[in-house]
Amino acid sequence: MRATAADLPADTAAVRARAEHPFGREHWDGHWDGHWDNAAAHVRSSAGFRLWMPVLLSLVTQVPAALVRWRLADASTEPVVLWLGLGIALVGPLALIGARRFPGPVVAVSAAAASVDLLVTSEIGGPPYVALAFAIVGAIVRGARIWAWVSVGVAWVATLGIAASLGLTWQPLRIAAITLGILVVMGVGEGIRSRKERFDTLGRELAERRRSEVQAERVRIARELHDVLAHSLSQINVQAGVGLHLAEKHPDKAAAALASIKEASKTALDEVRSVLGVLRAEGATAPGAPLVPEPDLARLPSLVASFSAQGITVTLDNALTAPPPAAVQLALFRIAQEALTNVSRHSAAHSASVTISQTATSYNIDVRDDGHGSATAGMTGAGGRGLLGMRERAELLGGTLVTRSPPGGGFTVTASIPAPRTIDLS
Repeated sequence: MRATAADLPADTAAVRARAEHPFGREHWDGHWDGHWDNAAAHVRSSAGFRLWMPVLLSLVTQVPAALVRWRLADASTEPVVLWLGLGIALVGPLALIGARRFPGPVVAVSAAAASVDLLVTSEIGGPPYVALAFAIVGAIVRGARIWAWVSVGVAWVATLGIAASLGLTWQPLRIAAITLGILVVMGVGEGIRSRKERFDTLGRELAERRRSEVQAERVRIARELHDVLAHSLSQINVQAGVGLHLAEKHPDKAAAALASIKEASKTALDEVRSVLGVLRAEGATAPGAPLVPEPDLARLPSLVASFSAQGITVTLDNALTAPPPAAVQLALFRIAQEALTNVSRHSAAHSASVTISQTATSYNIDVRDDGHGSATAGMTGAGGRGLLGMRERAELLGGTLVTRSPPGGGFTVTASIPAPRTIDLS
């Protein structure tokens, strides 16, 4: 037993749709649109907090500790050491104020201050130099990675060398703990930087996808307007010429030409309003826009009759046994419409034929005329939009379109659109 995707039960089709888009395109776009907009608003609102929080936290951690060391110091402690410790405790937090504009120099200053603090307070003790951790993370996140790694590495090696030359004895466990702490802070900075880069990349991809979708929609609307206007205006032009020619000698035929103009203009206006209504719509539909169904193959006989009324003998051979999907019907109808419009405008043909057939893998349409093939072939130049629009319609559905001028004259447009894949449920 074989079935097309359109024949599947609703629940089976839904499962298949979820398999292709686990959350659905609308959910995915809406999720990331909302997430990105909220993230952008959060970044803007928290800019001041992210600037001053490290400064205040470093001051609260380091300055009181320097004052406590001063109070607990014994008489043998030199006052200059206590003053120096308090000054160093202030250097790092104050330097963080410029971290947004000068992340590299700030991390270098903080690393030097931390080294001096460690050497001066090696015997007194105290909390870690918190300002250095914030400076490292800020520098890495803001793109000053080399500044961070080089400054911290040089400062730590220089600190160990100076400590050894001064005869300061530090426990190996303390050296290992400080080294590990530096590496952990570096790792945190690298992790935040990587996450920020991923979000930046996602934002760029989302913006690019939005631009691509907007451009694709603009092309689609332009193609629809071209097909509607080219066909309708061509009919109106021909019938107006007939009416002018017969106005005096055959007023009854001139009246028929005017009626044809009225009907063609009404149809064109309805379709144009429908397309423009989509442009004006803020949601899915535009209030007041006429709900005109998309053309399908059922309108082919009236399309052929409209061209036959212009003096071109057009025959239609529709060999389809079942209606194709709506998108395929629209593409086949528009290709036939545009091809016949080109025949009417450019080929000086007396007759044309439209043949629609189906194979196991594709739907095919063939439009032929007996006009001047070379004149019609000129439409393939850079200025011809009709053939480009037909080719785009076929290629958007995975198909192909071929045009050629047979040796005996005339012009042929042949399009092939793949049929929906079948699913074996046996």
